Parts: sequence; C-alpha cells; structure tokens
Amino acid sequence: MKDTTPCTVTLARGGLYLSRQICERYFAGLETVILLWRGEDLWIMPVRHAAAGGYLLKRRNRLGDRLIHAPDFLREHGFDDLSEREFSVRWDDTHAALIAELANL
Repeated sequence: MKDTTPCTVTLARGGLYLSRQICERYFAGLETVILLWRGEDLWIMPVRHAAAGGYLLKRRNRLGDRLIHAPDFLREHGFDDLSEREFSVRWDDTHAALIAELANL
C-alpha cells in the first residue's frame, strides 16, 4: 500500500514538476507515466514497460527532482497559458494513480 499523505506538484512552462520524494514514493524505478483527464481531475499513472508509451519522467537536477514535459497534453486541456501553479495530489490505491483535483485552478 502506498503512502496517501497529500503532496504538491508544480505546473509551469508546459510541464509538471515532481520532487524526488514524490517520484521515490509513487514511481520508484520507473521512467514513464501516463497522463489522463478524468472529469476535472488529472491522473498521473505509472507505466511499467516503457514500450507501452507515455511521458518521460525527465531528471531535472542532481537532487533527483523530475519533470513530465507535456505541453501538448496540457494545452489540449486548457493549461497552456497558466503561470506557475502548485496543486495538491493524492495517491489512489484503487486506480494506482496520483490524482490532482483541478476544478479550482
């Protein structure tokens, strides 16, 4: 079972910025994720096999922070012109997804 403690992800410049701690907690050993839009929620889901596709978890710095560069996906859902924003995410064990409720952004 994953830790369900709420944490924060940053949306800026066409990407989602995740801390090393988030990546270690929810995406340890993985290099790709899938982004899905479900209603008003953004789901970030782990991909176990890179051949399945998805977005790369690009390493940003020596600390191990990561970036999901997804300007096309974000633009498609109306998030192309936002200034930097932080939002809370929570892990959902039932769906094996990190979920951001974006209704208030």
